[in-house]
Amino acid sequence: MSNSHEKPLAPADDDCCGGGACNPCVWDGYYLELQTWRIEEAKRREQAKTE
Repeated sequence: MSNSHEKPLAPADDDCCGGGACNPCVWDGYYLELQTWRIEEAKRREQAKTE
């Protein structure tokens, strides 16, 4: 099983302005990508069990 789908990298400290007014914030995008990655990884692990 190859892992071509890499875990997303968190934004660098200076990628976020810290103001709280950005919509969407760089962290919003990161957390969405991370959630998607975790779901895909769970599917891959489950599929690997059945192979």
